Amino acid sequence: MDEYIYYNNLYDCYQKLLTEKQRNYFEDYYFSNLSLGEISENYHISRNAIYKQLQITKKKLTEYEQKLKLYEKKEKITNLVGKVSDRELKNKLEELI
Repeated sequence: MDEYIYYNNLYDCYQKLLTEKQRNYFEDYYFSNLSLGEISENYHISRNAIYKQLQITKKKLTEYEQKLKLYEKKEKITNLVGKVSDRELKNKLEELI
């Protein structure tokens, strides 16, 4: 389950860097909870092709995070905002996140 949440969070950060096909397969699998078989039927390609594309997409998301660290930075900022006591400042920071 932690892996599932992790990749969803990475997807939120880096989805625009993926191809349309990768976004479609990822969203069908992770957000719509479709099986590989259901996705392969929808796109008229093999289950294995869907599986490979999902693995490639997860690898790309991981590589983007290793290089850019947007998710890591967002988590650090979120943690720091939680420690801010000034309510007005905290609200403004939360809007930026």
